[in-house]
Amino acid sequence: GHNAYSHEILGVLGELALAMDKLPSWAAPRPVKKNLLTLRDEAYVCPEPLGVVLIIGAWNYPFVLVMQPLIGAIAAGNAVVVKPSEISENTAQLVADLLPQYLDRELYPVVTGGVAETTALLTQRFDHILYTGNSTVGKIVMAAAAKHLTPVTLELGGKSPCYIDKDCDLAVACRRITWGKYMNCGQTCIAPDYILCDPSIQSKVVENIQATLQEFYGEDVKSSPDYERIINKRHFKRIVGLLEGQKIAHGGQTDEASCFIAPTILTDVSPESKVMEEEIFGPVLPILTVKSVDEAIEFINGREKPLALYVFSNDKKV
Repeated sequence: GHNAYSHEILGVLGELALAMDKLPSWAAPRPVKKNLLTLRDEAYVCPEPLGVVLIIGAWNYPFVLVMQPLIGAIAAGNAVVVKPSEISENTAQLVADLLPQYLDRELYPVVTGGVAETTALLTQRFDHILYTGNSTVGKIVMAAAAKHLTPVTLELGGKSPCYIDKDCDLAVACRRITWGKYMNCGQTCIAPDYILCDPSIQSKVVENIQATLQEFYGEDVKSSPDYERIINKRHFKRIVGLLEGQKIAHGGQTDEASCFIAPTILTDVSPESKVMEEEIFGPVLPILTVKSVDEAIEFINGREKPLALYVFSNDKKV
């Protein structure tokens, strides 16, 4: 559908165009200022390939999260072993079928399979490893890489907060949050995870998000061609578990057979609740109330560093 095209294909086409346009300048030696030790030398930084790179993809955007780093790795002159996520098995198979048709399979092999295959790959010596996914596996990847002193690039998750100031344009803020939160059914690493706002605007925030949901997905979300599903039963059960004991202001409908969870808003959420302990990675949006911007800053700083922070305010000082 057009969602898959906009989320997965467009970014790859853009990355390709950028790499082809910029590669000559990226690869060119860059002169650097001289110091006492290099006064009599020609001093410059010369980019060179690392060697063999391992790319371990993620299931939530299974095409773009393999292809974008692959473009960069090839542009830098590396051979690459590609390991798509087994959780998104159909795209993994597609990548395994397509790549050998266009690229040398000796230089760019695709390895499919699950934990056993990934574990076996990680015992090998690579010159760089790029992993996208959760922090638990990120630690395993980093520990395996450390044995060979292999540098890593880890793109992990976290709880990305939204702060909505009292004075901002609520309709615009809520429309943007709705788009970012519920696209791909909330399964995006930089999706807004929760909202912090003043108690006086909480109900208005809910109303605005409800209006945008209606506009985006219509009366019956379940039959909307634009609303996705949760990847599998395990994640479905995990997300449904986060709703227990919460005040549901909107949504809450679920269907295990099709892994459907309706766009859901929770209000007056306690910072100590289960939904605030882990990255939600689903279509559940908790709203927590704070009395001031300082309280919001304190709240965010008291937790693990988020991947992204979304601030909606007309006050430049904020």
